[in-house]
Amino acid sequence: MIQGCCLISVSPEQTREVGRILGSLLEKPVVIFLIGEMGGGKTCFTQGIGAGIGGAAGLRVTSPSYTLMNFYPGPIDLYHFDLFRLGGGEDLEDIGFAEYLRKNGVVVVEWADRIEYSGYDGLCIHFEYLSETRRKLTFSALGLPGEKLLRRFCREVEGRVETLPGVFPGAVCEEQDDTV
Repeated sequence: MIQGCCLISVSPEQTREVGRILGSLLEKPVVIFLIGEMGGGKTCFTQGIGAGIGGAAGLRVTSPSYTLMNFYPGPIDLYHFDLFRLGGGEDLEDIGFAEYLRKNGVVVVEWADRIEYSGYDGLCIHFEYLSETRRKLTFSALGLPGEKLLRRFCREVEGRVETLPGVFPGAVCEEQDDTV
């Protein structure tokens, strides 16, 4: 069972590039939960995902802080949620969140720690503010589809360590034998 992988981004551009790498691997609907403090890089990462899936490359992906969700059409549609101002689970129901999960697209949820997300399949990424420009991104899988995607992502990032300055040599996914 794959546990996760971790890397350090040394700039907003690098955070976008890591998001672009992930976006380029997305071929079918998936939900990606982003957790981290204000200014942690969640929106930069989502901009990269948009560029990677091809639909939002020419669009300006912005934080939907006041609208709760922005939609970006493309080969794979991008539904970008920001739950910072969410009042509670009922607000999520009011905007039809469950309906978006059934659509044929990528759902990215900023401030995902404001909801219960453990029952979903996909990826969870924690953004940790290290300094003005440095962020630690920790990726973990949710469910089997998330594991498969995370495995592909980690291999892809490992292959690009030389082209992503500042990425941990430890960007290697940690394997865990769950038979013990």
